[in-house]
Amino acid sequence: MSTAGAPHVHSVVDESPDTCWLGCVVPKRHARRAVTRNLIKRQMRSAMMRRQTTLAPGLWLLRLKSPFASADFPSAASGALRQSAREEIDRLLERASR
Repeated sequence: MSTAGAPHVHSVVDESPDTCWLGCVVPKRHARRAVTRNLIKRQMRSAMMRRQTTLAPGLWLLRLKSPFASADFPSAASGALRQSAREEIDRLLERASR
């Protein structure tokens, strides 16, 4: 494998974008079912869209750090889980926007 002849790229990787770019990480060990992982990612993207004007432009990464208690949310896509995720993400982004 060779990189000879590859086009030369002039853009700098360290330059931040003018807008907010979002990365979402929801590990399978914290949310076993794909339905739950997708619900949490949708809530992350939605919260980011609502707060985009108050956050500094740049690269943002939201990661689920610990699992939700499955005893509290028996359904993988329950309204209670959706509300809990939304409130927690909003609190986190509120702190980040200060």
